[in-house]
Amino acid sequence: MANLTRIPVGRIFSFWSRSFSSPIKNPFFSSTLSHVPSYKISTTAHYSSPPPSPPPPLSAAMNTQVFSSSSRWRPMCLYFTQGKCTQMDDPSHLEKFNHDCSRDLQVNGTDIEKKRSQNVDFLLVIDLEGKVEILEFPVLLIDAKSLSLVDFFHRFVRPTKMSEQSVNKYIEGKYGEIGVDRVWHDTAQPFKEVMQQFEAWLSQHNLWEKERGGRLTRGAFVTCGNWDLKTKIPQQCEVSGIKLPPYFMEWINLKDVYLNFYGREARGMMSMMKQLEIPSLGCHHLGIDDSKNIARVLQRMLVDGALMQVTAKRNPVSQKVEFLFENRIQHPSRQRQ
Repeated sequence: MANLTRIPVGRIFSFWSRSFSSPIKNPFFSSTLSHVPSYKISTTAHYSSPPPSPPPPLSAAMNTQVFSSSSRWRPMCLYFTQGKCTQMDDPSHLEKFNHDCSRDLQVNGTDIEKKRSQNVDFLLVIDLEGKVEILEFPVLLIDAKSLSLVDFFHRFVRPTKMSEQSVNKYIEGKYGEIGVDRVWHDTAQPFKEVMQQFEAWLSQHNLWEKERGGRLTRGAFVTCGNWDLKTKIPQQCEVSGIKLPPYFMEWINLKDVYLNFYGREARGMMSMMKQLEIPSLGCHHLGIDDSKNIARVLQRMLVDGALMQVTAKRNPVSQKVEFLFENRIQHPSRQRQ
């Protein structure tokens, strides 16, 4: 697996342009697990095709994977991650693309016995992409007891204020090199709609109730740095004309927990993985892949006995962020952490 990730991206994924199905417009994500390594998605969507049936339930998707003739690594169908894959009954499509995110997040049963009891039932790994506006919004839901992947939410996000020309240039620069630009254009939705769908997903898992103040219950967000929830979400909410949701008021910065638990500094996801000798999977800076790699670091830390504690809280009145760990990663600039 480690050797495969070193092969040039363009070479590995030259076949992607022949492989994708037309997307379906689904108002909400159909809860299904999927596999998420790297991508070369140069696709043509056929919107004129008759609307196919919705994606199968998790059990059907998992059973379909069993019939694959090869257990080799395959990239993820990014239409599937958004509930829009129409080729789940096509053997050739299933041979080329993986639809089981949990496969790369397995934990040995004997290792689970070493972990500590956590203060929450679920850990939500989030890793946003996009500097001007959010382009990608992935969240992995990890069971704090079994350390298994329960579900995930993944959306590409269409900028609110940028011109079409600027968006096209932005996406070509951000995702064009890894071939994800086509699927982004086919599936991206405004941030407001993504938030509505995300809240429906949180409610589905009993993690959020608007009537109870809107804060996250039974879970905590896990980030690799403070940028995602300290800086980018508030900025995007302001641009999109919506109030900052209460469930984004606190989070666990994995880098700070890592520093205090292992007693050594790691400035980012890749350095943590290197120190822990965890091979990276997928494309760096593709949010769904980065989220999965961060989740693998999280799983390893939990197995080693780390306690996941909230490291930062935002005052809902003043909006000032308080950092709860005295010993934490300090960054000289306000760039992405």
